Amino acid sequence: MNIELNTPQHFTDYELIDVGDFEKLERFGQYITIRPEPQAVWEKTLSNVEWEKLAHVKFIPRSSSAGEWKKLKQMPDQWQIVYSINKTDAAIKFRLGLTSFKHVGIFPEQASNWDFIYNSIKQMNVAQPKVLNLFAYTGGASLAAKAAGADITHVDSIKQVVTWSKENMDLSNLSNIRWVVEDALKFVKREEKRGNKYNGIILDPPAFGHGPNGEKWKLEDNINEMMKGVLNLLDEEKHFLILNAYSLGFSSLIIENLLQPKAKNNLSIGELFLKAKHGNVLPLGVFGRLKNF
Repeated sequence: MNIELNTPQHFTDYELIDVGDFEKLERFGQYITIRPEPQAVWEKTLSNVEWEKLAHVKFIPRSSSAGEWKKLKQMPDQWQIVYSINKTDAAIKFRLGLTSFKHVGIFPEQASNWDFIYNSIKQMNVAQPKVLNLFAYTGGASLAAKAAGADITHVDSIKQVVTWSKENMDLSNLSNIRWVVEDALKFVKREEKRGNKYNGIILDPPAFGHGPNGEKWKLEDNINEMMKGVLNLLDEEKHFLILNAYSLGFSSLIIENLLQPKAKNNLSIGELFLKAKHGNVLPLGVFGRLKNF
């Protein structure tokens, strides 16, 4: 087992400028946002005046799950950014937007996982590896897998988010991703019954969530059942797996325990983080990665 700290190294269209006082100042392409960040319990490095001089837009929470954006400078409601996977010519593109739930359509700390996915598929020596992306959001991991040549199935419970993922696929000049709008746990159980196997599985589950038919997801209640099913879907000979967990108090040692049945000597666990240009490091969840090929 290796314990790692992992952060994107070459995401030129993204920058964490400063973070603190439960907020983060970020650049996405040419636009700078201020958003809430529950883990930023320390003080900012720059002043509030400096933040607002730099920022184009600030998210104002109105409840625990929604709010509105206050524009401080002129900017569009939607724009695009690019990520070059592992500094290669495989560029994936994202349409970003100002949503009512503070997100803009990308989790930039996941870029290090996109590199891992791309490299694993390229190194696997399988003609067209089958890859499953669960809780797939706007599809960064799906795009990385498809760019590497995988047969990718993308599962998310929110139809609008899957539509957003399709836009990102088209922007990236990719095609033939299989889209599934379904509760992830139900999908995994059905794939188990069918006897289907995958060379790669990616999971980025939320702390809380709902399926399209009201199915409830709570990370600590459901993750063990989910992982038992997921490990049964892995190809025995050649496979990789990524499990992310963004939840306050969720340890990487929990990830180790969940993945141990398949671990052998090929398990890495650690934390994803972003380093601010000014000041501190922002932790953004724990991860586990299995690789066998």
